[in-house]
Amino acid sequence: MHHIVCLERQSVDTDFRSPDFAHVWVDYPSTMPDEVYPRLVEATIAVSNKVQLRGDMLARLPQLQMIAVSATGTDHIDLDVCRNRGIVVSNIRGYAVHTVPEHVLMLMLALRRQLLAYRADVAAGCWQRSPVFCLSGHAVNDLHGATLGLVGRGALGQGVARLAEAFGMRVIWGERRDASEPRPGYVDFETLLHQADVISLHCPLTAQTRGMIGAMELRAMKREAILINASRGGLVDEAALATALREGIIAGAGFDVLSVEPPRADNPLLAPDILALPNFILTPHVAWSSQSAMATLASQLIDNIEAFVAGTPRNQLA
Repeated sequence: MHHIVCLERQSVDTDFRSPDFAHVWVDYPSTMPDEVYPRLVEATIAVSNKVQLRGDMLARLPQLQMIAVSATGTDHIDLDVCRNRGIVVSNIRGYAVHTVPEHVLMLMLALRRQLLAYRADVAAGCWQRSPVFCLSGHAVNDLHGATLGLVGRGALGQGVARLAEAFGMRVIWGERRDASEPRPGYVDFETLLHQADVISLHCPLTAQTRGMIGAMELRAMKREAILINASRGGLVDEAALATALREGIIAGAGFDVLSVEPPRADNPLLAPDILALPNFILTPHVAWSSQSAMATLASQLIDNIEAFVAGTPRNQLA
């Protein structure tokens, strides 16, 4: 009988159906690092979202046969060790192809059209005191005709491209930063930085992509450009971004992720003066979490577990 342990049940706010094989299922709302071993010591299948499962921990769990990831990203799991130990790792794919692109477009629209700045003006009574019917003072820019630079051409990047093109944006795809020359259909990374009015990141966090946007890259962007990150916080040097926002090096940023989650109070992007800026929007990693997307995720998670138990693993990364 399989022993299934879900380490972060609170991270997926929807019901899971019961797998169609004999099993014991144990839920934990959340799990701290020192709780991982005692909770997984008898598990044959672990359900994990962001809890770190590294080599030293995996070596202590000889009964573990599968890690069912309740997300797409797997940078919290040592995949090489899993392969060597015969632990199957399956992730969730394609469930957020509508919800994440919609969130990204929301951030673009809010920033380009100065939503927060004008909302604050109305709350402060500025419109009420206006001598004319409208209130100006913050430059509004259309998405139509603007250039969107996308880094990452997977399902989410392509979903954002489709919505952006419907708004009349010109879409360019950025090549990897360390590539010797761009592939057909891509521009080199430096060209993307120079040309894009909006840059949106949709790539995994790896050794090659960590810190891909730092002080030098921010200074290479247009001063009127905005940066969107609904992928992984570690892709951007957060201290450099905070400086860029304070100094007006770029026009704004919309983020749904931070490098450590839940974030620490000393994160540069949580500084009171940064959070008070009308050209910075930070949401708490919710781009993925529409009700329909979570229902799809939950169904696919159980599909992955059932396929593994049936001897035909799917969505397998290790």
